This record gives sequence, C-alpha cells and structure tokens, in this order.
Amino acid sequence: MTDGQAGFSAGRCDACSTERGPLMKLSLGKDFFGRAYDRLSPSSDQSPKWFCESCSMQKNLQRDFRDIRAEFEKLSAGQLSELRGADQLQRAHLRLREIATILDGNMFGARLLDPADVHALIGRFQAQAGSSSAVG
Repeated sequence: MTDGQAGFSAGRCDACSTERGPLMKLSLGKDFFGRAYDRLSPSSDQSPKWFCESCSMQKNLQRDFRDIRAEFEKLSAGQLSELRGADQLQRAHLRLREIATILDGNMFGARLLDPADVHALIGRFQAQAGSSSAVG
C-alpha cells in the first residue's frame, strides 16, 4: 500500500455512492504544510469511509482548504501560524486559487467542498494582503 491509501473496498463511495472502483481510504500522508498525519481507523471502527478516485481528489482539496483556513484563522487572531511568512502566505493563496479553479472547472457527482467557501477565503487572503501592503 502507498501513502494515502489504507486499502481498497469493493463497496460504494461514501461521498457519491458510485460502485466504480477501486475505492480508497485516505489515511496516511502529509498535509499542505508538510506535517505528517495518520488517520488510520482503529480496529474498533465498524464504518470506515471509502472514496472513489474523483472523491479522493476532492477529499485532498478539502483537507488542504481546511488546513489553510485553520492557519489563516490563527494568523488573523495574532497567534503563531504556518502562514507567518510572506512566502507561505503566497503559497497558500496560490493553492486556494488552484482549488477554486479545479472546483469551478469540474462537475463532481458529490460536492465535498463548496466553491463559495473557497472564494470567500481567497477574498480574505486578498484583503489581508491589501492591508499588509498599506501598512508597509
């Protein structure tokens, strides 16, 4: 098995209900900021989530969006954040724009991430950049 896959299931995608496989369980890897994560289900988990290829890609976009939003919230609150440097902030902004482009250009069977939420966060990034340059 490779990073990001805990195995395969012969059932249905838990997001879009497709039966086309293979279905994957995302569980190991690194987040947008390079931090390791391990989301393997414990053996007691009787209902693990499985995703088709398209929904797996959306789950990765969703995870990046969620991580960037959490770090931006910390930054906005004056807390220590992975976005403390201008280059990290720019990289995250570019990733959000990439996510928005992917979501705007593709029609998925199930939407795991609302494009409006991504565009709203992009707007907040742009407002932050504008206020930073006005201060500088």
